[in-house]
Amino acid sequence: MPLRRLSALLGTAVLVLTPALSGCSQGAAGPPGSAPDSPDSSPTGPDSAQQARRHLSEMSLEEKIGQLMVLLPQGTTAEENADLVSTYNPGGLIYFPENLTGPEQIARLSNGLQEAAADSGAGVPLFLGIDQEQGTVARLPVGTHFPDAMAVGATRDTAHAEALAGATAAELTALGVNLDYAPVADVNTDPDNPVIGIRSFGSDPGLVSKMATAEAAAFSEGGVVPVVKHFPGHGDTDVDSHTGLPVIDKPREEWEKEDLPPFRAAVEADVDAIMTAHVLIPALDDSGEPSTLSPDVIGGILRDELGYDGIVTTDALNMEGVRQTHSDGEVAVRAVLAGADQLLMPPDPQAAFDALRTAVREGRISTERLDRSVLRILTAKVERGLFDAEPVGAASAAEAVGTRKHRAAARDLAEDAATLLRNEDGVLPLSEGATVSVTGSGAEEIGAGLEELGYTVTADPAAADAAVVGTTGAEQHSRVAAAEATGTPVVVVAQGSPYGIAGLGSAEGYLATYSAVGASQAAAARVLAGEVSPSGKLPVGIPGTGLGFGDGLSY
Repeated sequence: MPLRRLSALLGTAVLVLTPALSGCSQGAAGPPGSAPDSPDSSPTGPDSAQQARRHLSEMSLEEKIGQLMVLLPQGTTAEENADLVSTYNPGGLIYFPENLTGPEQIARLSNGLQEAAADSGAGVPLFLGIDQEQGTVARLPVGTHFPDAMAVGATRDTAHAEALAGATAAELTALGVNLDYAPVADVNTDPDNPVIGIRSFGSDPGLVSKMATAEAAAFSEGGVVPVVKHFPGHGDTDVDSHTGLPVIDKPREEWEKEDLPPFRAAVEADVDAIMTAHVLIPALDDSGEPSTLSPDVIGGILRDELGYDGIVTTDALNMEGVRQTHSDGEVAVRAVLAGADQLLMPPDPQAAFDALRTAVREGRISTERLDRSVLRILTAKVERGLFDAEPVGAASAAEAVGTRKHRAAARDLAEDAATLLRNEDGVLPLSEGATVSVTGSGAEEIGAGLEELGYTVTADPAAADAAVVGTTGAEQHSRVAAAEATGTPVVVVAQGSPYGIAGLGSAEGYLATYSAVGASQAAAARVLAGEVSPSGKLPVGIPGTGLGFGDGLSY
């Protein structure tokens, strides 16, 4: 339990001796994860705890189990989900693009779902969540589109992290969304990582810690529950846990140095929720189970050693990384036994519900253990004011998203993130009034920006004074080679991972924006033209290039 919360509850001084993480946990009685089972230790103040306990006392076994589940809604209306809510009384729902069409519809959906929850079971309000990290992972079809986390890392300025999260929180709350599965606290140390990459703030644990906690705090201040992810770290993988189980074979000491710091910082910041990763790190648990199902990782390290007593949610349970050795129902049971409180997107909700109920009835999951998780969830809902929340204004929702202020914040972030990594023969900034060919990813947006600044834009590199080629991945390097073959000086605008520079040939210029959102493409045009001097610094090192963390050129 975080010390500030424990001290506030007990009203006494608390002295804790923090053990070295590579050793055994001191002061935690019983097996890993046993301490949090006590329903008498509350993570909050007396008033909130009392209200949460009152709700808990009025709930049936089935209603308690429902609070552990975060399910996928169907369709775009609350009416389509009435049976889902009344059947399971879920703790939350998670939105995806297929559920969302516009501001008014999203707000009405949120209002209707909360009304259905209030009329069902124990009347517990829903966590309505979404993956709105910004950049690559952004589910909303409306609102402000900020660059990816790696762009934030490139600025080195936590004010940008706070602006991104603050604006996102304002837009989410206007739509009735009260939880965001963000920020990403993974330290991206594998250049070939297929699932994290630019979703990470960078490869430096200190930088990631600083940015992740800044975003989490701004989300929280904006009325949105942040979910820091993916513990114990998904940044050093070359397998996507959506399709397989990544194995991270590194010593525990190396994990503590590289991957742990952002999560330790999140615990010390008392974040509301932390998400687990479907990864296997033998140095932390040699059982062969992914971390999501590991009592050693969740109960032992996160709960006992780090002292975290907030909500632990699993990553999506429909991912292959967690479904390889157990049935879907057994996965749900094992995740709870490992220390998780909420089960995100069980692929078969009925199987998960039935397995959990059987496990409690047979004593495999104790009533105390179940109550502890439900109490965490209820306490967070009380503290966030969900029980007293009024419906959001559906008619006015559109006015709150994509505001001029929010778009300006996205623009400023994108411009400060732009990182110039190569500028041979002074190819940049582009000569005033030059003819520029623009092809590849973002060509239309970058070209339009250059035209507004007085450049003649063509699609033919051979007819241009300079050739700009937009890329989002190594598969587009053939476009770069084709432009180089014309003999025209080439400038690459990398809108994905900056690691791609290692596979390029003789392109004279290389500008990294770390994102393919419109704000980043507009910023690229302004940097190419010299309207903005590049000031971003690499948030990662790039093997084989001589480019290291912190590198970056300017005009």
